[in-house]
Amino acid sequence: MFDSLLIANRGEIACRIIRTARRLGLRTIAVYSDADRDALHVKMADEAVHIGAAPASQSYLKVERIVEAARATGAAAVHPGYGFLSERPELALACAENDLVWVGPAPHAIAAMGSKIEAKRIAGEAGVPCIPGYAGEDQSDAALVAAALRIGLPVMVKASAGGGGKGMRAVLAEADLAAAIASARTEAERAFGNGRLLVEKLVQNPRHIEVQLLGDRHGNLLHLFERDCSVQRNHQKLLEEAPAPNLDPGTRERLFSAALTLGRAIDYDNAGTVEFIMDGATGDFFFLEMNTRLQVEHTVTEAITGIDLVEMQLRIAAGEALPFAQHEIRATGHAIEARLAAEDAASGFRPSTGTLLHWNPAPELRCDSGVATGSTVGASYDSMIAKLVAHGRDRTEACRRLAAGLERTEVAGVTTNRLFLRDAIRRPAFAEGRATTEFLAQEWPEGWQAAGTSDSLVLAALARHLRNRQPCSPARPPSPWHTLGGFRLLGEAGSPARATYLDAERPETRVAISGQESPFAVTVGGETREIDVDWRDNTRLAISIDGRAETVGALVAGDAVHLWSARCDAVHRVVPAADFDAAQAGEGAGAADRVTAPMPGLLVSLNVRPGEKVAKGDTLAVMESMKLLMDLKAAASGIVTAVGAAAGDTLDAGAVIVTLDPDES
Repeated sequence: MFDSLLIANRGEIACRIIRTARRLGLRTIAVYSDADRDALHVKMADEAVHIGAAPASQSYLKVERIVEAARATGAAAVHPGYGFLSERPELALACAENDLVWVGPAPHAIAAMGSKIEAKRIAGEAGVPCIPGYAGEDQSDAALVAAALRIGLPVMVKASAGGGGKGMRAVLAEADLAAAIASARTEAERAFGNGRLLVEKLVQNPRHIEVQLLGDRHGNLLHLFERDCSVQRNHQKLLEEAPAPNLDPGTRERLFSAALTLGRAIDYDNAGTVEFIMDGATGDFFFLEMNTRLQVEHTVTEAITGIDLVEMQLRIAAGEALPFAQHEIRATGHAIEARLAAEDAASGFRPSTGTLLHWNPAPELRCDSGVATGSTVGASYDSMIAKLVAHGRDRTEACRRLAAGLERTEVAGVTTNRLFLRDAIRRPAFAEGRATTEFLAQEWPEGWQAAGTSDSLVLAALARHLRNRQPCSPARPPSPWHTLGGFRLLGEAGSPARATYLDAERPETRVAISGQESPFAVTVGGETREIDVDWRDNTRLAISIDGRAETVGALVAGDAVHLWSARCDAVHRVVPAADFDAAQAGEGAGAADRVTAPMPGLLVSLNVRPGEKVAKGDTLAVMESMKLLMDLKAAASGIVTAVGAAAGDTLDAGAVIVTLDPDES
């Protein structure tokens, strides 16, 4: 075994690899961009090397900078993680040229499976079932349109290179073909530097099943069972589990055989995954792609087999043979992984950025994460902040443990999909193992919405703060509520103090609080309720409303009140109603609508100029944030009066991009 390892990646997977490498006694070297200078993986590693600016194209995707970092630190081996350069044969070849051990499959295998077109050809020749499609050399729009019509709609237009759902568009109608081809090509070029596309028949309402392979350099190739990754959004997996539910033994064995056949066809020699799409109605399956790397969801396979896949990768790279035979591998119980992401599921899964003010994952879950309290979640990279995994004796127990663990996971500072994931696990279609890739659309056709929490609960917490401003002392730990200033309860002499507050983002609901000590009288919409509230510790409030008690997490940063519990993930910017009304009155009656940046990111394109007439729904600009492209549309018809940014600009959230004088008619 070599003695040192450079991890050519970041975030969660870098931390995951460091943990195993450290257990094996290896010296670890991290790399980081400007955006990751204070990241957790940098702090965990024994050494860290700066490799460039925040954009991945200027840092994590630079082969020469990875190699330079390895040589400068005396690293013996390089592990690419997943994403970035993990499926680029250029890095594997560069390692060989510089006497660095490559922790991954041979470059020829990466190249063979790196192009979906070439991979499909190899799979077909090996006898692995493939989806009907077009993968020709003619990449003109006309050729792709003709191929789609010849195959027959619906079809999937997809990037030949890369993965992760980038450059993929489902097309149901002929009128949408040209736009889908253009957008898929643009996204593929931006994500992978390769705009080559293929067209495949779209299997509707399918399951996504994949088989984990593990091979060594002594001719051994084994499978470690299968995973079901059907719950997806925009082809990005959200929930993954092993083994796949409701899969008959015959189909399972055919999947293993097909995956091993493909692996042997390319002499595969490390951890890899063969992905299949399965017709939910017939049970027929077709080859989708092979990922020549570690998968995000490798954790559930580790949970049911007890095999550390990163350790196996390192040992294989060091020339060791696999320490077990196929018949010695056992699957025990059931495991499910949820990808916790900094996304607002109630707003169309819009990415969220900010500082993690509080982070405490449920201790009963396995947590693979690249963040800690105080970490910055920026717009430069993926929105996933943690993988939470539950293992149970059976699937029912795993589902119950994961849902409960998600409820007990505490996070504040950025909006996450925590409660959406909890709700998804508890939906009958998932609980019964009937989920397909259409799960989200079928379960929430109008979009998911959180149950939320009452305004009276928010203001009850605020009331507790206003009545609890004693100075901090060693005997009395400082409360986060002491950071909140500028609030006051005022009343006439001889009468209970009373003040009215509102959430600045939802000013229509106003809450009045009366009383000097808990319990307080809280009035919302003319209805008065008695609320008792007190601290349990620095981040938990015990609240009783009309005799019903519950404990919620609470934190204040500036004027933002963060609340979390099994019922809510809420951020309320609480301000005195009088101050809000005064500010609104001072703004005047502005006539122009504005298109603003919904979050920090890059302005990819600006489609209008001052004086131009636009219609409601027109795309005025396109932004990129956390690898997602967002179309910013006109809310009304009118004339563009001004533009406040240019394509290529990096914008803060709320930056004005286009000012529009709406057509009043």
